[in-house]
Order: sequence, then C-alpha cells, then structure tokens
Amino acid sequence: MKLRKSRQHRRGRIEIIPMIDVMFFLLVTFMLASLSMQNLHSLAVNLPQGHAATMQPKTPVTLTITQDSHIFLDKTPVTLETLAATLKPMFKGLESSVILAADSAAPHGITVQAMIQARDAGAQHFLIAVKHVK
Repeated sequence: MKLRKSRQHRRGRIEIIPMIDVMFFLLVTFMLASLSMQNLHSLAVNLPQGHAATMQPKTPVTLTITQDSHIFLDKTPVTLETLAATLKPMFKGLESSVILAADSAAPHGITVQAMIQARDAGAQHFLIAVKHVK
C-alpha cells in the first residue's frame, strides 16, 4: 500500500493581475507627468479666467502682451512695427497658428493691433491662452 504525503507538491504560479495593476499605475503616472511638463513659450502674465478646452497646435508660436504693452514672440521682444517681419519666418508648413497670451490688464487696442499684424504675417488661427477655472 502506497501512502500519500500529507502535503502535495504544487507548482508555483505567476499572478498576472497585480502586475497589470502596477503597469496601469505606472502608465497613468507617466501620462500625468508628461502633461505637467508642457509649457507655453511665453512670459508669465496674469491671464484672464475662463472655461476652454485644451488645444495644442502643431507648431505653436506664442504672442505675449504684458500689462504695460510690451510685445514678445516666444520670449523675444518685438514692437508692433517689427512684429509681422519677425513672425513671418517662424511659420513653417501650412499650419500657422498663434497662441495669444495677453495679460488681462493689457490694453485691448494693443492686443487687436498685434493680432492684425500677426494676420498680415500669415497667421491663420489664433488660440487664446486662459487660466483654467475649476
């Protein structure tokens, strides 16, 4: 008569569900980290508040207008007279979008004149930067 061992030898198993949980957590962490690394190529201004969907153009050119009417193209200071000449070589390809980051205290006349100059340089789309309100 053959006696059975009191303990049966079982093969080890690799549980995949905890590994899926860890991989999902890492994916979400890296996605959130990459989203927080995006920045506008502009100076810090006091943006107006509003609700808007986040948009990302293919080749962003940022037009910044400060509250004391200084104008910048991707942190490069320009004037209204030199804006079109400076902006025209920055457009590459068919998509010519401009992100407008104007301070909420900036004069509207300067903002409109800067947009007209950008349109003369070939800007087809304007994206207006706002602070997200929760």
